[in-house]
Amino acid sequence: MSMSTTKLNAENHLLLDQPLLRLPHELLRKTFKTSQRVFEREQKELRDGIKAAANNALSGAASSEDSLASLDSMISRMQGFKRKLEALHEDEKILHEHSRKRIAHLQDLYSIPSLVDEGYDKWSRTRLDRLLVDFLLRSGYGESARQLAQEKGIEDLVDVDVFVQCSKVEASLRRGSTVECLAWCGENKTSLKKVNSTLEFELRLQQFIELVRGGHCNEATVYSKKFLTPHSEKHLSDIERVSALLIFPPTTTFPRYMDLYSARRWEFLATTFINTHHSLYGLPSRPLLHIALSAGLSALKTPSCHSPVASSSSNTASSTTSLCPICSTELNDLARNVPYAHHVHSSVEPDPVVLPNGRIYGRARLGELAAKLGLSEGKIRDPTTGEEWDDKTLRNVFIM
Repeated sequence: MSMSTTKLNAENHLLLDQPLLRLPHELLRKTFKTSQRVFEREQKELRDGIKAAANNALSGAASSEDSLASLDSMISRMQGFKRKLEALHEDEKILHEHSRKRIAHLQDLYSIPSLVDEGYDKWSRTRLDRLLVDFLLRSGYGESARQLAQEKGIEDLVDVDVFVQCSKVEASLRRGSTVECLAWCGENKTSLKKVNSTLEFELRLQQFIELVRGGHCNEATVYSKKFLTPHSEKHLSDIERVSALLIFPPTTTFPRYMDLYSARRWEFLATTFINTHHSLYGLPSRPLLHIALSAGLSALKTPSCHSPVASSSSNTASSTTSLCPICSTELNDLARNVPYAHHVHSSVEPDPVVLPNGRIYGRARLGELAAKLGLSEGKIRDPTTGEEWDDKTLRNVFIM
């Protein structure tokens, strides 16, 4: 194998690993914003408290005991503020450590000279472990993912807690509860506003629907004025539509309103939350394992891999073989939407013919096999199945 084919291109490998650094960066940014908000709020409260205490003391409106009590209250508040900042600082230290180890992991790739180097095999195994943990997390197996990460010693290279929290919110939506998701929206209100997310509005619509479903029309009206009316500029048609539920009961047969009462709304909300969550943290919508597999599948895929004729060695009408990874049951659906491979050099024999069972071979190769096996003149045998036919049954194949 030439050096040109074994030389490692680190930049191409890292295309798949962008989320590895993006997520800690987004978490650090979120922690910084939280610290900034807490600091600004506490700073304002402290200034206002000191100013009020000083004015009351100078004007004689407060006794010395009252002034001391005010100062003690401010000291207690500042001690609580200090504890909050210390907790946020510890979170930042952990995230910085994660980033440092992830950068070191990616940097190791630049010290590996070729694909056949032993270091590349070790690095690839670590990445495969990361992809498996990511796949387990996205599939809802948080505890299994955590155990795998611990066993492989890659806790700092994966984001178990982030996905576990995401799964909890998703599960609550599928159970018919909006409380957890609304709390998440409150924590990320600024970020959601920047990307013009409609998640919180959809949750408010659902809460209105549930109030109407429960027969609490008066409460629903009050709720609409408080939480839906502020969105009337952008979502007037949606608000008008959902307001009509005050007239149409859950038993209505009008499709326009049946959809709003449908349980599919919860599925829609769960999907919307996941997409919003992954978008905010720079995570791909599909598992990284699928993305990595798709790259390899595209290099092997041909039009025959998704032929309507089933691919199986037991199916004599098949022109493909189960030895093809793309034709396998496990990978066929995953490869369905990836592009076909672009082969510069053809591996098809120059004189292809098709047998009655649909299999394709070179005419010369069939003739050589027949001579080697000592078959009667004019007879040929399928090298795979062992079936025999008259050579007059062969049909020429023309590659388009």
